[in-house]
Amino acid sequence: MKLPELTLVADGLRFPEGPVWLKNGSVALVEIERKTVSLVSPDGKVEVISQHTGGPNGLAVGPDGAFYVCNSGGFDWEEIGGLLVPVSQAKDYSGGRIERVDPATGKITALYDSCDGNPLCGPNDLVFDRHGGFYFTDLGKIRKRDRDNGGLYYAKADGSRIVEVAYPVSGPNGCGLSPDGKTFYAVELEPSRLWAYETLSPGVVKKIKFPHSLNGGRLLCGLPGFQGFDSLAVDSAGRICIGTIWDKPQITVISPEGEVVREVPMPEAIPTNICFGGPDYQTAYITLSGTGKLVSMKWDAPGFRLNYEI
Repeated sequence: MKLPELTLVADGLRFPEGPVWLKNGSVALVEIERKTVSLVSPDGKVEVISQHTGGPNGLAVGPDGAFYVCNSGGFDWEEIGGLLVPVSQAKDYSGGRIERVDPATGKITALYDSCDGNPLCGPNDLVFDRHGGFYFTDLGKIRKRDRDNGGLYYAKADGSRIVEVAYPVSGPNGCGLSPDGKTFYAVELEPSRLWAYETLSPGVVKKIKFPHSLNGGRLLCGLPGFQGFDSLAVDSAGRICIGTIWDKPQITVISPEGEVVREVPMPEAIPTNICFGGPDYQTAYITLSGTGKLVSMKWDAPGFRLNYEI
């Protein structure tokens, strides 16, 4: 497939993920290996907003205008074939948690590090609903000889409530909500599977019972071959646009009915995240994480405007 026309917004980033377009034209994102929340201006200048321990992994804007961060606790890193790659739990792993960052001062406040007495292992991605709370994924951590189960959670932005949505889930990574908020989407990284959950109330979803599901979700789509689903964004048509990594790197576009309707090839093996912005909301910003780039391209439909964007 022919590569799309991409515009380089910034390079030299250290495994960027979690892009969020801001109405001033900048893009906020995390640099996981650098352990920062960073701001990329329209001219490509990069400014550090906050310096973390662990590994800031996912980013969203909350109802108070603050940045909310999934902190995975950190990775060890290797250069493989010219790509920067997270390979295992960091030797100085500091535990998984959810953090709030004041965008004006960079002050970091830890909100959650456990749920019902069970520690968070590797929070990865999050999405806010219209009720002031957020769903998030916990990927778990991989070590040399074992790994954690992952899970799905819901929490309030004010630190007052966290609940388990589904557990265990195999390597949950990106997540999102349908435009009407009635469906919560979460992907599994290594099997490249997309799951859908009907939302009943904030943090409560309808569960499908075994043997039709192991995690309570409805399997919407899965890809063959050595592909991995990373993070996602939903467009105004309700299509789920997923950063798809490894052997066939692309943005995979899946309809709400579970059909692959578009495949947009990417020039490197680790195109992890996508978000939408621009005056008409029809510009896609994509993180090429292994080579440390943020790129943009014209999308074929407007994106869905996230709750609480600033």
